[in-house]
Amino acid sequence: MVIHATAFVDSQAEVDPSAELGPHVVIEGPVRIGAGSRLGPSVVVLGHTEIGAGCIVHSHAVIGDVPQDFKFKGEITYCRVGNGCVIREGVTIHRASVAGASTIVGDRCYLMTNSHVGHDCVLDQEVTMVSGALLGGHVQVGRKAIISGNTGVHQFVRIGELAMISGVAKICQDIPPFTITDQVGTAVGLNTVGLIRDGISSVERDEIKTLFKLVCRSGMPMADALERANSLAVTDAGKRFVSFFALDSHRGIRRSRKNRSE
Repeated sequence: MVIHATAFVDSQAEVDPSAELGPHVVIEGPVRIGAGSRLGPSVVVLGHTEIGAGCIVHSHAVIGDVPQDFKFKGEITYCRVGNGCVIREGVTIHRASVAGASTIVGDRCYLMTNSHVGHDCVLDQEVTMVSGALLGGHVQVGRKAIISGNTGVHQFVRIGELAMISGVAKICQDIPPFTITDQVGTAVGLNTVGLIRDGISSVERDEIKTLFKLVCRSGMPMADALERANSLAVTDAGKRFVSFFALDSHRGIRRSRKNRSE
């Protein structure tokens, strides 16, 4: 274990022997740091927080601080960061606001400078948040989604897997999987490059394209579009696309310029 002489490590903390803690790192509370993780200068980790193996946390990041929620009254809540994550300078990740709940950052996420993950958010694997991206509380982000720079996401919004959010966007409603948005969160097309890179076959891509046009562009009432889409979806990716719309939504789902939400 390499711990700089100026680092503070709480007696409740569990730091793997192979981890490294840089100058002026503060570990306060029952924190757990996984094997091979490296915390740079002035990183602060607080509360019931767990950082997995092989993570790199750059200077001045703060992980597991209390939620920015007036309803929070000091309940025991958690923050969990998966394996292989990169957390750049100035990133903030707050622990959950609901007793016993967790803010979760999945494996191999990349959180760039000054991005923020609010309380009770859940990020799936390999999510990318570009510099200045902000997630309000209770946001859910699907696998391999990309949230571009200086984008703000309203609390309780869902962002589907492999979605790509425009830079400087204002996202107030759910974003369907596999789509690209404009700056007001309208699904303007499919993330074709992302689909190909993820190994989604041409058959699956053609099906997703058909389903996207039906659900997001046809102007049909959502219930009618989903009934039709369910009968057309036969591939795994197509079924995942349709199932996103069937789940409960706090904020409504952004569809197209002509039919923006349901």
